[in-house]
Amino acid sequence: MMIMKDYILIILGMLMIFIGVLIGMGFLTLMERKILGYIQIRKGPNKVGFMGILQPLSDGLKLFTKEQTYPVYSNYMIYYFSPIVAFILSMIIWTLIPYYFNMISYNLGMLFFFCCTSLGVYTVMISGWSSNSNYSLLGGLRAVAQTISYEVSLALIMFSGILIIMEFNLLMFGIYQKMVWFMFLMFPLFICWVSSSLAETNRTPFDFAEGESELVSGFNIEYSSGGFVLIFLAEYSSILFMSLMCSILFLGGYNLSLMFYLKLVLISFLFVWVRATLPRYRYDKLMYLAWKSYLPISLNFLLFFLGVKILIYKFYLV
Repeated sequence: MMIMKDYILIILGMLMIFIGVLIGMGFLTLMERKILGYIQIRKGPNKVGFMGILQPLSDGLKLFTKEQTYPVYSNYMIYYFSPIVAFILSMIIWTLIPYYFNMISYNLGMLFFFCCTSLGVYTVMISGWSSNSNYSLLGGLRAVAQTISYEVSLALIMFSGILIIMEFNLLMFGIYQKMVWFMFLMFPLFICWVSSSLAETNRTPFDFAEGESELVSGFNIEYSSGGFVLIFLAEYSSILFMSLMCSILFLGGYNLSLMFYLKLVLISFLFVWVRATLPRYRYDKLMYLAWKSYLPISLNFLLFFLGVKILIYKFYLV
C-alpha cells in the first residue's frame, strides 16, 4: 500500500513540474517578445489581458485550434510523431531537477542529461527529412551537424565539473559551490558553456536550422497547428533547461531560494538579449568555433583539472 502511495506521489510531483514548466515556457515567449519590442523601440504584446499578460494563452489556443495541414508526399507517420517525441524528450529531461522533496533522485543525472540531449538531435533530423521538402531537409541536416559538434564541447565542459566533484549527481554541485562558484574557478569554460548552449538550442546567432533568409524557417517549415506548437515548446523548454543547468553547474548549484530562480531567469534573459543584438553567424565560422576553439579549450581545462585532482590525491596519500 505504501509503495502505491509513493508511486502516486511521484506521478503527482512530475505532473506539477511539467505544468510549471509549460506555464514557464508560455511566459518565456511573452518575456522574449516584450524584451525584443523594447530593444527595437516598439511595444511588445500589449492588447490581450492586462499589458498583454494573457498573450501566451491566446496564442496557444489559436495555434492548437488551427487546421492541421500536411504535405501529400511526406512520410506521414514519422512526420506526425517526430514533434511529439521531441516534446516528450524535452519534458522527460525536467525530471532531473534535483528537488530535495522529489521522489525521483538521479545518482547518474549527468549521464541521463547526455542521453536526452543526444536523442533530441534525431527528432530535428527526422522532422526535416520526413517533410520531403528541400528547405526542411537542409535545415534538418544543418541542425544535426551543429548540435553534434557543440555536444562534444558541452560534454567536455561538464566533465571538468564532474572531475572536480567526482560525482554524476546534480545535487553535489550545490554542496561543492558553497564557498566559491565554479564560474570563478573556470570562467573561460563558463563562457564556452553559455555560447554552446545557444548553439545546442538552435538560437541566434547560431539559428542555422531555422535560417529564415535562406531556408524559409528551416526544418519546421511544413508544420502547422499542433505540430508547430510542439516543436516550438520543445525549443523553449530546452532554453529553460539549459539556463537551469548553467545555474546548477556554474552559479552556485541548486538551492530552494528566490536567488536560484532569479539566476535562471537572468540566463534566459541573456538568450533573448543575444537574439536581439547579434546577427546570424556564418556557417563555416560556426563549425570552426566548435572544433578549433571550444574543443581545445575544454580539453585543456579537462587535462588541467585531472592533473590537479591527481596532485591532491597524491598529497593526501603522502
